[in-house]
Amino acid sequence: MAKTAAVHKPFVPASQSPAEFTLKAVITGAVFGVLFGAATVYLSLKAGLSVSASIPIAVLSISLGRKFLNTTILENNIIQTTGSAGESIASGVVFTMPGFLFLTNGSGADFFNYWTILTLAILGGLIGTLMMIPLRRSLIVQEHGTLPYPEGTACASVLIAGEKGGDFAKTAYQGLGVALLYAFLQKVLHVIAEVPVWATRQANRYFPSAQVAGEITPEYLGVGYIIGFRISAVLVGGGILAWLGLIPLLASVVPGDTIALQLQKLGYLANLQTAGGPGGWNPTTHSFNDTAVAIYRAYIRQIGAGAVTAGGFMTLIKTIPTIVSSFRQSFSRSSVTAMEQEENMSESNRTARTEQDLNVRIVVIGSIALAALMVILPQIPGDSVLTKLLIAILVIVFGFFFVTVASRIVGLIGSSSSPVSGMTIATIMGTSLVFIGFGLTGKLYEPAVLVVGSMICVAAANAGGTSQDLKTGYLVGATPKYQQMALFIGVIVSSLVVGATVKILDTPTPDLVAQGITHAIGSDKFPAPQGTLMATLIKGLLSFNLDWQFVLAGAFIAFVFELVGVSALAFAVGLYLPLSTTLPIFAGGLVKAIVDWNAKRKGIVEEDADLGKGNLFATGLVAGGALAGVVVALLSVNESVYNVLISLTVEPALAGALGEGGYELLGAVAFLGLAAILWRVAENRHS
Repeated sequence: MAKTAAVHKPFVPASQSPAEFTLKAVITGAVFGVLFGAATVYLSLKAGLSVSASIPIAVLSISLGRKFLNTTILENNIIQTTGSAGESIASGVVFTMPGFLFLTNGSGADFFNYWTILTLAILGGLIGTLMMIPLRRSLIVQEHGTLPYPEGTACASVLIAGEKGGDFAKTAYQGLGVALLYAFLQKVLHVIAEVPVWATRQANRYFPSAQVAGEITPEYLGVGYIIGFRISAVLVGGGILAWLGLIPLLASVVPGDTIALQLQKLGYLANLQTAGGPGGWNPTTHSFNDTAVAIYRAYIRQIGAGAVTAGGFMTLIKTIPTIVSSFRQSFSRSSVTAMEQEENMSESNRTARTEQDLNVRIVVIGSIALAALMVILPQIPGDSVLTKLLIAILVIVFGFFFVTVASRIVGLIGSSSSPVSGMTIATIMGTSLVFIGFGLTGKLYEPAVLVVGSMICVAAANAGGTSQDLKTGYLVGATPKYQQMALFIGVIVSSLVVGATVKILDTPTPDLVAQGITHAIGSDKFPAPQGTLMATLIKGLLSFNLDWQFVLAGAFIAFVFELVGVSALAFAVGLYLPLSTTLPIFAGGLVKAIVDWNAKRKGIVEEDADLGKGNLFATGLVAGGALAGVVVALLSVNESVYNVLISLTVEPALAGALGEGGYELLGAVAFLGLAAILWRVAENRHS
């Protein structure tokens, strides 16, 4: 391993010191972190998915750097490093913290505020970066030839290619422009239907309450293309099982009153004499306007939660050998000795610029300071100083362990495949058992458990991203300590905006308020699947308030698919989410499959698919569609602006002229047109 590190030659030699940690690079990176952080919040709340921002930011930094900022390759690397923190922080926050809203009897709702979200995001993000400092030498340097860090290597390729010349960003900007135009037509003018639906009636004798729907947005199409056919097919498979299998089956055998009682138990209905709730309960006819939606909220989401829990747990079990070897190798005697020797060297004898990390003492002092903050800050829940101290100790212990685990795992399989949800589930289960051991049970301690899980989720996600960034820096010849400083800045700036974006998106529109909905998160608009799962798990462990029959059914469904070689976690997420979410994602995966099949037929070998025109255009679709969604949600918070947006819609006129079915068909045609554009761009690889 040491030999591999010795022969490595970075693109910028250690003997050269071009401009690197400059104000313009940090500010530009922070702006990208804000934009991609906001987009990730939107996408994660809606679909439970996030897309790596490092490569898009690297592409965009080259374009801006060359045309406007006159940046060096190392400054572009700082832009990418600072900006990538936004996506990591956002995904960690959104996957866990909405769970505060779903704890027993609203016991955690008071903690779902801007300052708590900001505090947990910053603390978790700092832990993820802080604890990567002593790991960089062993994981990035000593195992350079062993751990590929795919996203980090791809980012380095982008930056080096951009330095040599190339026009990557043009295609990404084109995708961004197309997505913004499409989103304007769909979300503002409503020329394009948002969710075309085909459904059978409850009275259908053979196939009652079956439903096929698609939220035909550019960001879903782009996500599907990026993740590819296999994963998108597994996702949509879960949705097909739910909406064309389980729901019609349950609709055939479960009476409407029983479904309504279950909704009442879950808090969706006040009582059986009150109309409304998911699916539109009618107490007079004892039936629902939309039985499929009612069954989905009453049963399928709990089955899906059980499946996601089991899928995450099985993913974690499969990575245990990697976890053990990771922990052992990262803190082996040779690694520790190397750090100690570095600390004891004089300034003149220290390693080259490309091997200068922040002082390892910062890790120790920083960890103690973060633990102290957890004890004294009012944003951290706890009925006593001892409870808060327990939280702080658990966060530091789990953080140290899972940062090490996440850093090595992403080195092998990439950030997109890292089982962060499985690590979070393991953290929540471990924390719950510790709390139970101390007699801290019941709804009072549910928020405390979620706090530990949230910070570890953010830390693990950020550690994975940090590892990829440090790999990029190692390849291009960056100064590690400047990257680590940039990551600290990126964490803080991104957290400021991520928390605000979450709260803005959680604000119900006047239409939702009229339905009695006080939080947009958790509604059909923003399902927040992982947050709901975390809350369900905590309630089941601490308060024993769980419908185990549905959860276990989901767990065994996941187990069956794992047995036959299908990714149980991806399938489980598809089972939990509405089919309207996974179907358009599958459409993007299908476009990718057609492009790959055509390339294989023609004998075309794409050296780096991440840098292909299809991927770059799809990235633009994701960024444009998600950012448009955030802007529209932001504008809709103000009632007067919301009324102006409503007045711009042409949906009534189009639906009146074409009929409701014709209007939805027009939307489907528009989405097919968007898919055709993506296919066309992807096919023109070499133009």
